Amino acid sequence: MKYTVEIIIDAENDLWGIYRYVARYDSIEKADRLLNNIEKTIATLETLPSRGHYLPELERIGVLEFREVFFKPYRIIYQVVKSVVYVHCILDGRRNLSDLLQDRLLR
Repeated sequence: MKYTVEIIIDAENDLWGIYRYVARYDSIEKADRLLNNIEKTIATLETLPSRGHYLPELERIGVLEFREVFFKPYRIIYQVVKSVVYVHCILDGRRNLSDLLQDRLLR
């Protein structure tokens, strides 16, 4: 079964924030490669959305509707609803994300 992948506005903003940061503090070429690789990782969710695992920060409080895949160190957080995969966040996994995840995903 093929799923439709939709990137919500918060995740789009995350992606462009990452791109701008890398372009500014490293290089545009690296930012382009990173953007391309994250987009490829997201595209894999069209056919394999169940390959991601539950978020430990949310699993601890019993929330199992969100999953994540990685393009290290970035965490791509999504939700599968019927045949649609909604990408909610693209976050730097080196940060402590417990509060951010709860605020952003459980509002």
